Amino acid sequence: MKVKKHLFAVIFCIVLILFTVYVALDTFVIVRVYDTPAQPETSPLSTNGVETGTGKETETVNAQTEKAETTAEETTESETETEEETQPVITDKSYEDDNIKITIGTYRYYDTTVYVADIVLSSPEYLKTALAKNTYGKNVAAKTSVTAEEVGAILAINGDYYGARESGYVIRNGVLYRNRSRTNTDIIAIYEDGDMKVLESKDISAEQLLADGAVNVLSFGPGLISDGEIIVSDGYEVGVAMASNPRTAIGMIDELHYVFIVSDGRTNENRGLSLYELSCFMQDYGVTVAYNLDGGGS
Repeated sequence: MKVKKHLFAVIFCIVLILFTVYVALDTFVIVRVYDTPAQPETSPLSTNGVETGTGKETETVNAQTEKAETTAEETTESETETEEETQPVITDKSYEDDNIKITIGTYRYYDTTVYVADIVLSSPEYLKTALAKNTYGKNVAAKTSVTAEEVGAILAINGDYYGARESGYVIRNGVLYRNRSRTNTDIIAIYEDGDMKVLESKDISAEQLLADGAVNVLSFGPGLISDGEIIVSDGYEVGVAMASNPRTAIGMIDELHYVFIVSDGRTNENRGLSLYELSCFMQDYGVTVAYNLDGGGS
């Protein structure tokens, strides 16, 4: 009898270990490619020519230049004169053309190096997102730098790592990929006019976000700043992340004026920032809306 109980215990432990390994592999390793859900006929963004972004593991938020095209109907052979394109001015810490101005600054905050990309756009069309390998799925991975090069991005950062979860709204460049919300999770909605809002997913559906003009919705969080006020509490942390970590965040200062924030962490030279410290830094910088993106324990 004791032998049977012992054997049962051994088998149970083996099964438990195998199940745990499978869950871990399924969550972080096994790749699954999903179909894109059909867009609702009432969506104002599903057929207006907004292109689906390409490649990024945790959707990169990127600014991408586009050349304006004139249709044949709008021009004649006698109207062939075109303005000379202004060449972008590029340095190690800046980029500027007729539509995009980016300045990179480096700061020390709480014994941590923080990088700020200060971005001013002429139009919200230059703020885009991208999917890893141009594929919507689970655990589809690609380095930010690789995806940035593939889509011709001037600047790119990590997004929300939607592929590690089964829930959380996924809207990319006007396309609704997932409409299942995550419980008690903030989202950030980026609208077609360039406005940004931190919202609670329980308060609004993905379909309503589309109807309201949201073109990109990220679900990682938490929200850091709304209407210029810090909305994350001191000591709050996401998931299994430690208190002080490398961080990635996006924010808006005012109309078409954005910041991408990346901080170092977990090294002898950089202890990393808590979410509250990150919020304080961004508020001091003048950010009115801010949202935490993939970082922390990733």
